[in-house]
Amino acid sequence: MEQNKIPQATAKRLPLYYRFLNNLYQQGKMRVSSKELSEAVKVDSATIRRDFSYFGALGKKGYGYNVEYLLGFFKSTLDQHEITNVALIGVGNLGTAFLHYNFLKNNNIRITMAFDADESKAGKEAGGVPIYHVDELEDKIEGTEVAILTIPAEEADTAANRLVDLGIKGILNFTPARITVPSNIRVHHIDLTVELQSLVYFLKHYPLEAE
Repeated sequence: MEQNKIPQATAKRLPLYYRFLNNLYQQGKMRVSSKELSEAVKVDSATIRRDFSYFGALGKKGYGYNVEYLLGFFKSTLDQHEITNVALIGVGNLGTAFLHYNFLKNNNIRITMAFDADESKAGKEAGGVPIYHVDELEDKIEGTEVAILTIPAEEADTAANRLVDLGIKGILNFTPARITVPSNIRVHHIDLTVELQSLVYFLKHYPLEAE
């Protein structure tokens, strides 16, 4: 089935499935049931079966799913064989943390360069990633299509516009600002404050009971 016909909610869960299957494969496990998948990724079994149904018959009733086959399938579906280079804009506390982590658990994603307005950071490295002054953006970012924004909110729109002009197709925005970009640019907003406030609200108003 074509990627654009898969519901976006399903598409967002695919990396979660892939990570768990990869862990199982590393442990030498050859098959897994939808119930086991459900307990591990915290997605109900019915949703997992529905998600998988968009790709055809991936499992057998009474047997479950072949881990190696599923892993290979999702690896191809998620383009895990292709390396995606990512630029990071803003080497503050959060940006520095990303550079040291550098998505090691997803070996097809690499932050290959970082930019900051602080001249004292330019020419240095963090987590093995070179840091450039933001004025060098136009000279260095060619060929990169994904960027992470970890800069002050008031700088987000200006930075996003520069990135779009330089050919960036996707932005992971960690600033509180809701940036404005052309309709063909994919932006995912992650506001840690909002997520924390949401968690606290649900804790107070929708408490969970132990099974």
